[in-house]
Amino acid sequence: MANAPDTINMQITIADRAYPLLVSRCDEQKIKHAVQLVNDTIDQYRLQYNGLDRQDYLAMCLLKLAVKTIEVEQEHAKSTQQISDKLTALGQVLQSASIG
Repeated sequence: MANAPDTINMQITIADRAYPLLVSRCDEQKIKHAVQLVNDTIDQYRLQYNGLDRQDYLAMCLLKLAVKTIEVEQEHAKSTQQISDKLTALGQVLQSASIG
């Protein structure tokens, strides 16, 4: 099966296992960066908790990245609310200025 022009085949390695992927060209660098992040995190856990198996390191990495995702989502929601509040206040100021 031929790839669409905007997709590429990639071979990534996570925790010493290779995985073939078909990805959008625009996602290639993000995927490479993510793979590096995952492998670096696994290496940190291997040094910190020597003797565990690959699945343990993967689970610990997954948990760390899931917590980070939740933190980013919460920060995004907080920032969105702050922007919304400021826009509402600005709207009220503009409305009162146009009335007065």
